Amino acid sequence: MIQIFVARGAAVAALVAAAVLLGGCERPPINSVQRGYRGTGMHQVYNPRLLAAMAPANALPPDTPMASADGPRASAIFKNVQVVGDTSVGEFTRLMVSMTAWVSPDQGCTYCHQAGQDFSSDALYTKVVARRMLQMTRHINSDWKTHVAQTGVTCYTCHRGKNVPDNIWFAPAADTHAAGMAGNRAGQNAPAPSVGLASLPNDPFTPYLEQAAEIRVIGSSALPAGNRQSTKQAEFTYGLMMHMSQSLGVNCTYCHNTRAFAQWDSSTPQRTTAWYGIRMARELNTGYLDPLAGVFPANRLGPTGDVPKLNCATCHQGAYKPMYGAGMLATHPELAGLRASVVPEAAATLPNGAAPAGSASSTSVSVAVPDAVLFFAVGSPVLSGEASNSLEPLIAALKANAGSTLTVSGYHSASGTLAQNQALAKLRAFAVRDAIKAAGIAESRVVLVKPQLAEANLAGEDPQSRRVEVALK
Repeated sequence: MIQIFVARGAAVAALVAAAVLLGGCERPPINSVQRGYRGTGMHQVYNPRLLAAMAPANALPPDTPMASADGPRASAIFKNVQVVGDTSVGEFTRLMVSMTAWVSPDQGCTYCHQAGQDFSSDALYTKVVARRMLQMTRHINSDWKTHVAQTGVTCYTCHRGKNVPDNIWFAPAADTHAAGMAGNRAGQNAPAPSVGLASLPNDPFTPYLEQAAEIRVIGSSALPAGNRQSTKQAEFTYGLMMHMSQSLGVNCTYCHNTRAFAQWDSSTPQRTTAWYGIRMARELNTGYLDPLAGVFPANRLGPTGDVPKLNCATCHQGAYKPMYGAGMLATHPELAGLRASVVPEAAATLPNGAAPAGSASSTSVSVAVPDAVLFFAVGSPVLSGEASNSLEPLIAALKANAGSTLTVSGYHSASGTLAQNQALAKLRAFAVRDAIKAAGIAESRVVLVKPQLAEANLAGEDPQSRRVEVALK
């Protein structure tokens, strides 16, 4: 009898131990989407259950109907309108109502304006900050299309109905234990959320999102010749990558080929978008936020007296695209109006010396980046189950934002006759459209776009050319 009780106790203990171990794992199903050639480790892993749970937080907020752009300008009617005075009175009034809902739904207009006083007064620091943030928003939408494309940003992208965005950062206070017996831990070995609770330097933002420290630390050869980067510098880089992965809810293969992290020609298009994003965040912090140090009150400053600054999580908040790619800018074109005073890094180049696709200072060029690439078998228009999995995040985004659409473009290889291949590419696009319709999305929200060059390779049977590209708009 004693042996039976002992055995039962051991079994219970084993079950408890298993539950504790499994408690650290994600509950299935977990999907994996191939984003590159087989064998290169380029798989994007995501949990559809968690994706669906995030959809409400990334839904578009209610807004008032668009106002007419006709009539007198706001600067001619209202006093002290320094940024959006080029809008009509109707557009200006609607924007103020929207900003109140986006940033201060509880306080209302009195968050920036003194109650019962002249609204043109700059007595409250919040109004001065709000004006500068409007300039920054216009600057992003006009001059950083290489990162935000036509989707753009509004105040709601970061604030989400709160006075202060959830994801901001300050420079950390000096390490008071630097001279202790344990030595200087160099800002690491104290797992922090900023780096995914890893034992990495927990301030990867100051070197890269405020200063212009070198991020690329991988040598170009197996020997250390010419590569003077230290292990400490590499760990700071890893900290930034952990932050970006968390901020977008993706893993490394969203941007990189794990066979060769440093190679640009085998990376995904999203790596270029991220490259611009790092430089955009750096410029916004130094050109717009740091100069406000004398405007913010002491209780809004960090431990070293610096202002709150932004990083990738400020806009993305765990989604691979802020608001799952919903474009609020389409209903607030006034936020993409006149250019702001700060000029971005127009002469920036990619680490390999080549000019990036599109200029950071260009307002007419936007980089078309597919959100999903679905591969097909030779001569087949049948959508595989593995390819269908990559549509799930986009379908969730469509359901969360009723105004968003998908563009679908089919490609083919060079093997075979051109007419047959073009028909095959079209059938593949139809297969993707039908899969999206079967998930409950109206056909009117799926736009078939014929690519200017549907043939992806010059000759032969390239597996990557048998694909359909899908982009969220």
